[in-house]
This record gives sequence, C-alpha cells and structure tokens, in this order.
Amino acid sequence: MGKKFVLYFVLILVFNSCGFSDKQESSLPCIDIRKNYPEKEIILTDIADVSYLCLNSDDDEYLYNGVIHSVTKNTIVIFDSNSGKILFFSKDGNPKSQFNRKGNGPEDYLSPAKVVYDEEKDDVFVYSIRSDVKVYSSSGEYKRKIVFPQEAIPNSFISFDEESLFFYDSSIELVPDKKRETTEETDYPTQYYSYPFVRISKIDGKVLDYVELPINNIELKAYIDDGFFTHIKTSRVISCSKGLFLCNPETDTVFLYGKDKTLNPVLCKTPLVSTLDPMIVLNNCMEGGGYQFLQIATVQYVKDASPPFPVKYIMRDTKTGKVFSQKILLPDYKGKDFFINSNASGKFYEEGTYFELELIELKQAYDENKLSGKLKELVETINENEDNNIIMFVDFK
Repeated sequence: MGKKFVLYFVLILVFNSCGFSDKQESSLPCIDIRKNYPEKEIILTDIADVSYLCLNSDDDEYLYNGVIHSVTKNTIVIFDSNSGKILFFSKDGNPKSQFNRKGNGPEDYLSPAKVVYDEEKDDVFVYSIRSDVKVYSSSGEYKRKIVFPQEAIPNSFISFDEESLFFYDSSIELVPDKKRETTEETDYPTQYYSYPFVRISKIDGKVLDYVELPINNIELKAYIDDGFFTHIKTSRVISCSKGLFLCNPETDTVFLYGKDKTLNPVLCKTPLVSTLDPMIVLNNCMEGGGYQFLQIATVQYVKDASPPFPVKYIMRDTKTGKVFSQKILLPDYKGKDFFINSNASGKFYEEGTYFELELIELKQAYDENKLSGKLKELVETINENEDNNIIMFVDFK
C-alpha cells in the first residue's frame, strides 16, 4: 500500500471519528474538553509497582546536578549540567561508568538536549540542539556521528527498536511551509500535511520511515507582548508497551505507531482545535494500569504561572471509557498529589514513568511526619547536601 493510500485511510478515520460536527458518531474514544469531569482518587500502588532509589554518591564524582536522560533494563543515564559529564548507574543505584566529552572538537558534544542509550550495543547517542548526534561507548570512546536528514530539529528523540531511533522534527513549527522531499506522489496539497515524525537508522542516520500525519497549518503558539510569542511545550512521541504514541494536537488525535510499523488513531478530542479561541489541545498521552493519562492545555500565555499555559490533567478508564480528573495519591507521601503525563513527570519508558523527588522537599515532609513506609526509611538515611535526589519508579501493572 502506497503512502498516499495510507494517508488517505488515516485521514478518513480521523475526520470520521472526531468529525467536523459534534453530532457525528465517533468510532474512536473521544474526549470532550467542554465537560467538567469528576475527580477520582487513584492510589498509585493499586495500579503500579512503586520503588524508590537514591543513586549512590559515596564517590563525589557521581554526585550530580542534572536530570535522567535514559532508563534501560539495567542502566540509568544522567547528564550532569554543571560538569558536562554523562553518568551511568546500575538499576540498584551503584555507579557503573562516566565520561566527559563536552567541547568544540569534531568528536565532542556541546550541551546535550537528549542522551539515548542502547544497552545491548553499548551505544550512547548524544544529541545537542541544532547539531548532529555523536555516538560513544559508555566509557566515552567515540564511535561515529549521525547527521539528521533535511536540517531537522529533533524533539522527543528516543530509541524505537534495535535498529532505529525515532523523533519529531520541530523545524516544521519554525518553518511552517517547509517541504519534505519524497520520491512518492501524493494527491494531497503540501500545505495540509508534512512528515514531522521520522524513524532513522542507528548506524548512519538513513531515513527508514516518514510517518505522515495531517497538520492543518495550525501553529500552537501564544503571544506574550510586543509581538513576541512562545510555542507550547508538547510531548509528541511517547513510549508505550505497544510501540509509540504519536500526539498530533493539530488534528486533536493521538496515533499508535506499533512495533510492527503500523499506524492507527487511538484517541481524539472534541471540539476541533481549529474552532477554538484560545486553542485548547490534547497535549499528550500515556497509558498504564488500565488508564490513559492525558494533559489538556490552553494555548494562552499566563505571565508568572508555572506552567505558563493553563493545563488540566485527566485520565480515561480504558475498560469502561469513563473520564475523570486526575487525583493520584501515594500512601508513602501524605498530602502529595501526583499528575501522570509525559510533561508532568518529565520521564517515561516502556514499562511506565518515573519522578525525581527533591531531597529538600522530602526532608521537610519528613519533619512534618508526612512520610511513611520505604520512602520514610530511605529519607532517614540521606543528607540533602551530600546525596542525590530520590527517584521514584512507577512500573504499571
């Protein structure tokens, strides 16, 4: 089946499911953002296995100021923004290796926007903004570089399978009329779709697949003042047990790009974003524990707010289809609300998600007798000035 027929099939599904009219029947689960959904309390340990880990910092070389970039079966990878080091820990928290190749040389990286680790091949893919990808071993040996196709600016850059990487090309947002070269003919006008989702080879960066999704020429940006504007932060590519969720807020739809390379819409929103002022978008989707966890964002800048765009967190029961406002509680942390989605947690992988819990906040909660169980036991043993933050892993059941 040619790409133009695949695209036609997808368009028919999307437009018939979400519809151009609220009266249309929906063959897809569809979220109506006009509704005020009831709040439902979910105990996190009822839907996921929760564990805590403080990465060993007995050696000061492994005390870091940064964030986790990659979690594999046996390894946690962190970039230390202070030193430029990339650190590797085992899943039980012990240091494995580290290296620092920050610099301006041909085999160096600048400031990594994303570090992806292929544990089986010991390939560390380091991407710096507006640069190519440098590939190293976990001990820092330079292997090769990968050049992105067509001056792409990757976002949501992740490992897809043993052979390929996947990313969203955000250059389409900066240059809306940018055209993609293709050897295949299409019956659709260029301005109505592009190829922002790309799968490339881990070896040489060769394009293995352009995933065609309609974009409707909608720019998800909000004006601040004096003509300045900002784009809303979106999580476009999110790992799940079945493959990847591709979030396409311009068409109010979430697609599943399966491990078998098939593409199918799985969720939509109504009313259409093109009919709303300000625009309200279905920003991302995670799935686990029998629920889909979603963020609804309003594309309207709010000064001094965090985040600067108004957001709501909802969840959909995949068995009953019922939708609720999120209220995620953790028995070990009294009074602490958690929101599960790829922006709120900031981290995701195939089995679930993870949160970094700040030691200063945890120590205060400990003093206020808000902690219990294994989290309390761990906090009792650490020092906020000498240890790393605690990582809470959430592996969905």
